[in-house]
Amino acid sequence: MFEVYAFLAMFTAQIVVFTVLHPMKLIGRVRARLTRYPAERFPQLYPHGSEGVERQLTVHRLLNASIAVAGVGLLAWFFSYMRRPDWDDGPVETLVSLFFALQLIPVMLFMLATARTNKVLRRSFREETRKAVFERRSVFDFVSPFVVFVTLLCYPLFVAFVIYLEQNPFPGFAGAYVNIGVVTALYAVTALCVYASLYGKKVNPLQTHADRMRTIDVAVKVCIYSCLAIVAFLSLNFSLVTFDLQHWEPLAHSAFLVIFALLYLNWLESGLTGLPSELDLERLRSNPVSSAAR
Repeated sequence: MFEVYAFLAMFTAQIVVFTVLHPMKLIGRVRARLTRYPAERFPQLYPHGSEGVERQLTVHRLLNASIAVAGVGLLAWFFSYMRRPDWDDGPVETLVSLFFALQLIPVMLFMLATARTNKVLRRSFREETRKAVFERRSVFDFVSPFVVFVTLLCYPLFVAFVIYLEQNPFPGFAGAYVNIGVVTALYAVTALCVYASLYGKKVNPLQTHADRMRTIDVAVKVCIYSCLAIVAFLSLNFSLVTFDLQHWEPLAHSAFLVIFALLYLNWLESGLTGLPSELDLERLRSNPVSSAAR
């Protein structure tokens, strides 16, 4: 029963980290920015007004509170179901994944609202002349060569592992070609995301160079560590099935989602560090009427 109680503890962490602590931290950061740069003094920073920001925060809080209540109910069901001697890991993993998708909804809505705000800001400041900082960037400026080496090494090791499993497949094994194709696509997407993070356009026009570099640092780390975590999780999942330890799969599944959420939310929060520079503040003070409102 140890694996059951360990899973219940990890699922509780999934609820608390993603649906309770993160919204509190996110809302706190937004309120701190409102306090430091009041909407009545810097209207250009808030194209939809302070009321719009407060409305978005209220919706974000209510959505997460509702999801947290649903998570507690699901936790109670897990506690009852997994105490039965004939419980199956399949329904548990499916429900954990569905609940994680539900947890993503407030995050996605917040990102959409942020993207709309940044679009208005870019339109407001597109006529401003800004000095770009030209410098060569490499993935090794943000992630150690050892981590990159381990991530790349995991690819041939995973390929060899699934080819070995192909000789003695377990029920539900999709086959070596499918799994190799999925992981190959994962590495290709990771490479594209790293490239876009290093050399893509700045999303927030008011982001300082230091904030920009901090955002790139977090984004590159999230891409590479997420790729590494996914390959490690798939390998662990296959190993558990191979050694007939399926009852440990829900714990591994929830632990992976918690790790992934921590990486993802760290990247999302880094985007809130795009505070205006002193030069931007001077321009905003001298032009208190938002160009987006005209």
